[in-house]
Amino acid sequence: MKLYYAPGACSLSPHIALIESGLPFDTERVDLRAQPHTTESGNDYATINPKGYVPALALDNGEVLTEAAVVVQYVADRAPEKHLAPPAGTIERYRLQEWLNFISAEIHKGFGPFWSPATPQEQKDAAWARLSQRFAWVEQQLAGKDYLMGPFSVADGYLFTILNWTGYHKLSLDPWPGLKAYMARVAARPAVVQALKDEGLA
Repeated sequence: MKLYYAPGACSLSPHIALIESGLPFDTERVDLRAQPHTTESGNDYATINPKGYVPALALDNGEVLTEAAVVVQYVADRAPEKHLAPPAGTIERYRLQEWLNFISAEIHKGFGPFWSPATPQEQKDAAWARLSQRFAWVEQQLAGKDYLMGPFSVADGYLFTILNWTGYHKLSLDPWPGLKAYMARVAARPAVVQALKDEGLA
């Protein structure tokens, strides 16, 4: 398998999952600032993922999977002995999907306004107010637990990846000490340390 990624982007989530899984894989960096987007080996990224964003996971059979929440479940299912996702068909698996969908729709997309310098401050303030509500709710869900579902799952790698953007945008997690402690726990995992190092972020 080959993971196409951009450093610190949401592709960090499947990168973490792949290292946690112990499965063999390669990585190839994508320059999302170049037009057209190009891969490290000089290919037009649109030929790999016409959507134009990361991640993309090229499988051994030639198929390409996209969307972080889907890619991490595929990885987890390839290494069931690592327990990165509950078994398919169980209520716990649907709880995992609930988390992945929430992170994708409510937190990941919530950062959208912060990526454009052209976004008015008023719009950024409104986006931060919405994200703050989501963060407060997540902190409540973490009460008495190390990770979102108790044991570590691919949802934790995804949430860590997105919350890590607060540092990039100079947004403080100080109002949520439980969330800060959670981030420190995830950051200390060897797979996360390795993924950050591999992407030149540590």
